[in-house]
Amino acid sequence: PPSSAPTSLPERKSRMTALTPIDAQSLARKLRSRELTLIDIREPDEFAREHIEGAVSLPLSRLEAGHVALRGTTPVAFTCRTGMRTNSNCDRLAAHVGEPAFVLDGGLDSWKKAGLATKADRKAPLEIMRQVQITAGSIVVAGAVLAATVSPAFIWLSAFIGAGLVFAGSTGWCGMAKLLAVMPWNRKAA
Repeated sequence: PPSSAPTSLPERKSRMTALTPIDAQSLARKLRSRELTLIDIREPDEFAREHIEGAVSLPLSRLEAGHVALRGTTPVAFTCRTGMRTNSNCDRLAAHVGEPAFVLDGGLDSWKKAGLATKADRKAPLEIMRQVQITAGSIVVAGAVLAATVSPAFIWLSAFIGAGLVFAGSTGWCGMAKLLAVMPWNRKAA
């Protein structure tokens, strides 16, 4: 078939690179010897707060939106905070790289657990999703306390926030995160 013909899904999968798990110590050795490039797929606010020295920030959302191919001369390793994001997106990440390609087993948390240093900026705002969790949780607790002490109608405040979280989880769009992102303390990170 001509090269412009669309490839079937099984054919595409068979040509995709598999990401090989790599432990923190092995990754550290490869980084020191400049054998690979480390790509952190977390969002910019998470990366600004703490990351592995020398890592390149390339959020998964930007990687896909920009149709970036990372097929170069240097192998690539991906990381996130716990390893869950990279593991759940292995196929998507592998589609952008050549071989060999790695994923840090356990993410940034395993890196720190191995006693390896990170570059942290504690003055950077908390990650937006942590701010959402703190804000939403505080409003739910306040609604429950107000419903118990002032008026039962305040339970609707907690219900509204709960419904918003369900909507955010099912659609991927979080109004509270959008609102928090434009707050003065977060503008620098954005």
